[in-house]
Amino acid sequence: MDRYRFILSGGGTGGHIYPAIAIANELKKRHPDAEFLFVGAKDKMEMEKVPQAGYKIKGLWISGIQRKLTLKNLMFPLKLISSLLGARKIVKQFKPDVAIGTGGFASGPLLRMAAGAGIPCVLQEQNSFAGITNKLLAGKAKKICVAYDAMERFFPKEKIVKTGNPVRMDLVDLKSDKAEALDFFGLDKGKQTVLILGGSLGARRINQLIEKELEFFQNMGLQVLWQCGKLYYEDYKKYNSDTVKVLAFVNRMDLAYIASDVIISRAGAGSVSELCLVGKPVIFIPSPNVAEDHQTQNAQALVSKNAALMLKENELDQEFEASFSKLMESSKIQNELSENIKKLAMPKATEHIVDEIEKLLK
Repeated sequence: MDRYRFILSGGGTGGHIYPAIAIANELKKRHPDAEFLFVGAKDKMEMEKVPQAGYKIKGLWISGIQRKLTLKNLMFPLKLISSLLGARKIVKQFKPDVAIGTGGFASGPLLRMAAGAGIPCVLQEQNSFAGITNKLLAGKAKKICVAYDAMERFFPKEKIVKTGNPVRMDLVDLKSDKAEALDFFGLDKGKQTVLILGGSLGARRINQLIEKELEFFQNMGLQVLWQCGKLYYEDYKKYNSDTVKVLAFVNRMDLAYIASDVIISRAGAGSVSELCLVGKPVIFIPSPNVAEDHQTQNAQALVSKNAALMLKENELDQEFEASFSKLMESSKIQNELSENIKKLAMPKATEHIVDEIEKLLK
């Protein structure tokens, strides 16, 4: 049997890194003696997260273009040339059978050089609005795995396969019971629970909102499980109480989802895919500070199917309490959102992506 070699690249944020790791894990399950190499951007979080997952990684000197004129932008052509040369060397030495890109700056030079060397390339696009790196690479890819409809706006139609986004396996089958989950966080079994998710680093605007609305939640008889992010934990831990649990990071995400009745969340692609599996009523508060405002587009894709609610950051002061009260007072709205979001779940996404990769193995 051939010993396959897979090269993967994606990074800058968890949203690009975790899908790449999930794909590698599934490939490893099917081809236990395959060799894997990740390629990332030198100073980004993939350099830490990928080795933690048990894979080797090499770093390129690359970063994105800033939206305003900065010194970093003047360095960009130099970094691009350096990273293209670095990527060419890595491809030549490693000789992969397939190259897989999940978005982020580093995947650009790597997949460009892999395609140039005749290696079949697969792209995975997590968002409903395609990222710039994947749009630039689309012409070179054999297959593009997407999570949303209408992606032919960005990519050649004949290359697109709708697979969904890879999600953590412990969320595909939420097994624990609710009482156990509430116990784990020290929450009351007699109260409804609001889960707040601002991403691993936290979301300043969501945290400010929750701080302001704690009394409002209390008056409604609700308890709050608040993942405020490690950047903000010191500011908000003072609110810890019987009915408010403040966490820097949630280690048992499965239990947090089971414990919750309603979820307030950012709309990163990974979060959206997970929340479809979880099937609880969700209010999305998209981050306006991301490339091409893709979180708003991700949330909008669900809102248009009556599968979630969305509030923009600039609407929170005026509209949050009214929208939230309306949701909590109507079990009909809660049930509709729950049923509709579940219909969008794609629990076998990772397997389907790897099926597409296997078709390209010689």
